[in-house]
Amino acid sequence: MEKILIVDDEAFIRENLERILTEDGYRTCSTGSADEAINIVTDDEIGLVLLDLNLGSSSGLDVLRSMREIDPELLVIIITGYGTVESAVEALKVGAYDYIKKPFKADAIHLIVRLALETQSLRRKVKRLSPRDADGINMVGNSPQLMQIFRQIREVAKHETSTVLLTGDSGTGKELVAQAIHQLSPRCAQPFIEINCGSLPFNLLETELFGHERGAFTDAKSRKIGLFEESDGGSIFLDEIGEMDLGLQVKLLRVLEDRKIRRLGGNRNIDINVRIIAATNADLKGAIERREFREDLYYRLNVFPIHIPPLRERRVDIPVLLEHFLQHFSLEFKKRMRSFSREALELMLRYHWPGNVRELRNVVERICIMNDVEIIQPAHLPREIWGEAPQSTLPVHCDIPPEGIFLEDVIDRFERELVEKAFNISGGNVAKTARILNVPRGTLRYKLEKYQLGGGQ
Repeated sequence: MEKILIVDDEAFIRENLERILTEDGYRTCSTGSADEAINIVTDDEIGLVLLDLNLGSSSGLDVLRSMREIDPELLVIIITGYGTVESAVEALKVGAYDYIKKPFKADAIHLIVRLALETQSLRRKVKRLSPRDADGINMVGNSPQLMQIFRQIREVAKHETSTVLLTGDSGTGKELVAQAIHQLSPRCAQPFIEINCGSLPFNLLETELFGHERGAFTDAKSRKIGLFEESDGGSIFLDEIGEMDLGLQVKLLRVLEDRKIRRLGGNRNIDINVRIIAATNADLKGAIERREFREDLYYRLNVFPIHIPPLRERRVDIPVLLEHFLQHFSLEFKKRMRSFSREALELMLRYHWPGNVRELRNVVERICIMNDVEIIQPAHLPREIWGEAPQSTLPVHCDIPPEGIFLEDVIDRFERELVEKAFNISGGNVAKTARILNVPRGTLRYKLEKYQLGGGQ
């Protein structure tokens, strides 16, 4: 159990807080001295601090700054009887977790302390889930396919001049792979510049990549340094290379062959030392057959190919990714979400994820924005995850006509709809349906018979 430090110059406030927190089973210590509080944080293992903003002659904000210098991850809740918007904003800027005014209610203290300590726990879990950040690979998963990609990244990173071609569906993480190659290479201290080749028309993309001299065209009022020059010594990531115009493909081929560029309107070649990492979600071989992509450029780019498979082909990564993003967004939005229920996880595992990891991340973010529950149930998932079984919307809106309604009939209709949807989602499995609805199996069997669903099995 975490130890909580209470810092307030009023003894009865300290005693009251200690009583409230002790009831919840927390270990506490307290002081009315700013200096002693800083010493306690320095010498003891403190999980959370409740800190008065006004400590007689001492400022709680100064104490907060000192504590954050000692332990940047320490959670501090500011308590004050002089609450103003300005002091609240200042406390949060300095690093306070939250802000509560005196007089406070015991229920408010119970809630804010529990949420703060859960936040601390989530932060630690996120650190454990992201051990690869330290070695430059900011990707989550443990599938054999991903492990092979990690090995490829580390190997090609050692050879800093090798050109890399990344292939895979949109949203699989090609940009993260490119960043990892750069971060693990000897070029890591130099620029990493990325550009989407499909986002700009030919003329603008040419100018962005190669730059131009003053007067090269009507609006060229000054010299512009292109991205190849800006990334000199580092890496350039050419995303969606398959969308590049054929004319520009010729110029890129020359860059790969000669390692020189010439600005638009220029009359001299400029040597560049840059690793080129290209990526595409298109079938380049098919594009070559359609004469939409140069074959000689393809072989120049395809020196070291890395293919990132879609998420549906590495479903073992889905639970790890779900937990990772859930912890991340729970922390960001200060929610209390802990995990997915077995039924919700099964639905997520069955879903085909056409948008891959990007879509999964967005789905978890949406769930965290719209809900605040500890365990995510199927009802909290977006409609597309449910497939043919649409998600019920709770609470139900029901207009009451002037002549009134028969309440039992409305309740029966609503209950039948929920039971039928849950039964369909579970594939007709009684045990799973009972878990989705959180009812005993006997109760569920009675309702299945009552509403003549599934043969009352």
